[in-house]
Amino acid sequence: MTTPSALERPAGVPLGRRLAARLVLLPALVLCLLPPRRLRAVLGLVRRGAAPATAAQAEDARDAICAVSLRCAGPQGCLPRSLGAALLCRLSGTWPTWCTGVRVVPPFTAHAWIEAGGRPVGEGVPDDYFTRLMTVAPVSRPAR
Repeated sequence: MTTPSALERPAGVPLGRRLAARLVLLPALVLCLLPPRRLRAVLGLVRRGAAPATAAQAEDARDAICAVSLRCAGPQGCLPRSLGAALLCRLSGTWPTWCTGVRVVPPFTAHAWIEAGGRPVGEGVPDDYFTRLMTVAPVSRPAR
């Protein structure tokens, strides 16, 4: 038996933002193929020099990715969705915290998401719903 699921695709995303989202979609899909250690290393390089993303910036990026990709908007698209949103934030000079982990309550499921200010962005779940196994957070700049 299958469970129906409705896909929520954001409307009202400006054309320029949709084009930028399409630009980062292919690299995001390629990054999905990397083993975890290499993926973490690549994201660690990409985040350099970026300021931490605000919740609004991260949600805007996530919405843009979901608007241009049916796969990313779907229930099985969490990895390309989170990578695409992180890369789209990076295009504008910011970086959210990129996370992978598992759901705390049964049944066990793996998930990937982005956070801003220590809170999941656009997930619609409580802050402690997932346990983080791997994160790539923005690099804090030393005070001068």
